[in-house]
Amino acid sequence: MGTDQRVLHRITEMADEERRLRDALAGAGADRAAERDRLGALERELDQCWDLLRQRRARAEFGEDPDGARVRPQSQVENYQS
Repeated sequence: MGTDQRVLHRITEMADEERRLRDALAGAGADRAAERDRLGALERELDQCWDLLRQRRARAEFGEDPDGARVRPQSQVENYQS
């Protein structure tokens, strides 16, 4: 499995977990701080993965080595707009 496929696989896993957490939180009446914290962390990690995948694809498109792409800090990618 290539790097892009591994990143996409990880994105799929995290998106599935995000859906499960959102469903659990929607049905929960009690305080679910741990689930909300995990959901927030998951959203930030997803932002990083999408950013990495976009970097890799852009580098490949312009004839650069996709392996030169690096995970950027959460603080940098969390406010990107799609």
